[in-house]
Amino acid sequence: MAVRTVQVRIEGRVQGVGYRLWTQRTAVGLGLRGWVRNRRDGSVEAVFQGEEADVAAMIAACKDGPRAAQVATVNVLADGAGAFTGFEVRETA
Repeated sequence: MAVRTVQVRIEGRVQGVGYRLWTQRTAVGLGLRGWVRNRRDGSVEAVFQGEEADVAAMIAACKDGPRAAQVATVNVLADGAGAFTGFEVRETA
């Protein structure tokens, strides 16, 4: 059971469409830990931690997002480490 931690940035029409709450619900449903937040540049940033297959499924799901979103790109910024409990929505950075 390999644990993977990734930081991603999602760009497009992803703010004001419920993207953060959708991300939280989807991540929790997959058993992932981490966080999500809006960025001042209009993108959404998130960290996902969990089973490799579940992280991959979350990254794939982010390409669609919630119904009102129009996702242009999902970029994996970094693979990393860290210890997270639960999945939280953070303040805009």
